[in-house]
Amino acid sequence: MLLGTVVGNVWATVKDPTLTGLRLLVIQPYTLDGKPSAETLIAVDPLGAGIGERVLVVFGRAARHAIGRGHDIGFQTAVAGIIDRMELGDGRTVGPVKAQDTAP
Repeated sequence: MLLGTVVGNVWATVKDPTLTGLRLLVIQPYTLDGKPSAETLIAVDPLGAGIGERVLVVFGRAARHAIGRGHDIGFQTAVAGIIDRMELGDGRTVGPVKAQDTAP
């Protein structure tokens, strides 16, 4: 699993039938050095996260469980939580959006 920030939405008019009605988000992984990651990933969002929010992303079986449609689904990445707050060992606090982060 990883922590990331929602940076966009994905719309697909043609997709696997098991994905019908599911919302897809573009997630940028959170980095400890504060620099934006060059990587992004796509995750199903059963919770309703918005752009800018920090989310917990899970993969594989955990993702299929979070999506809630059993194991016959054509996706293995999902938002499993919307972060309220995270405290790091160096005293930093990570908020639900970047503007609410605090320094040590």
